[in-house]
Amino acid sequence: MIHFLKLVNQFKKIMMDRNNHCRRDFIKKGSLATIGGLSFTSVMGQKLVNFEPESHTPELYIFSKALQFLDYKEMSVAAKAIGADGLDLTVRPKGHVLPKNVARDLPKATEIMQSYGLKTKLISSSVKNAEDPVNIQLLKVAAKLGYSHYRTGWFKYPKDIAIERDIEAYAIQLKRLAQLNQDIRITGAYQNHSGLYFGAPIWDLKTALKDMNPKFLGCQYDIMHASLEGAKSWELDFQLIQPHINSLVIKDFKWVENNGIWKKQYTPLGEGMVDFDAYFEVLKKYKIKVPISVHYEYDLGGAEHGKVPTIPKEKILKQMKKDIEFIKKGLSK
Repeated sequence: MIHFLKLVNQFKKIMMDRNNHCRRDFIKKGSLATIGGLSFTSVMGQKLVNFEPESHTPELYIFSKALQFLDYKEMSVAAKAIGADGLDLTVRPKGHVLPKNVARDLPKATEIMQSYGLKTKLISSSVKNAEDPVNIQLLKVAAKLGYSHYRTGWFKYPKDIAIERDIEAYAIQLKRLAQLNQDIRITGAYQNHSGLYFGAPIWDLKTALKDMNPKFLGCQYDIMHASLEGAKSWELDFQLIQPHINSLVIKDFKWVENNGIWKKQYTPLGEGMVDFDAYFEVLKKYKIKVPISVHYEYDLGGAEHGKVPTIPKEKILKQMKKDIEFIKKGLSK
């Protein structure tokens, strides 16, 4: 009997070792397959799958407007030094890449960014018309180069037409854009922008996006603009729009008074009115893990407007890195 039990135990051990070996071999082969798949994503090659699962830690991309005083190489060196994962490249009028030159300049910019180890997933555009040949070419070139997300242009409410009618019209335009994105295999994102813009109150954007797949068209949620429009109610708006969020924008602001007139003033992260402690908790609550575009709209000597700055580059990069570290710390709590 004892001998029989020993044989049973030995058999169990052999089977366990065999299973573990198979499991390790499976994981190893799976990892190699993943690496092999990524190797097909090159500057000039078509990305095989644009809609890959997001990583556990959201990737941080520098909105390149504040670095437009630098060429592609200097911009890439700066973004790497700041600690960003990549750049949200401005591909729009007055941007790093002009739409009319996208076939020539976007591959060049992409190759340089990738050579410095930066991820190339996001671009910011003014695209909002699915029938425009320039827009179509822009999106096709971007998708072919491996970009997975782009920000659209904005719609602004005219003062002489009913809002309900406007929402219906904008929804039709966005639906056409979503179909174009699906055909090209790229993800579009409409940013909520404060003021008289469609999307500022959030519920109107939700209405337009309700039947759309966020893989093709969704919301680029901006906590600063949401806080400006709904200081105490932004979390309700977030709950409403969160199924459609496919990327984020982070920046900060405060209200300032000048001669009896109150205006918003952009600030470095954590120095304004955005409740980032609550915001980071909400992101975790809803398990939002999408690319984050970090915007620098506060005073950087003119660089914040895409101009040549009047202050040293080192000072600008130091402040930009501080904001990146602020986000990383907030997300890691």
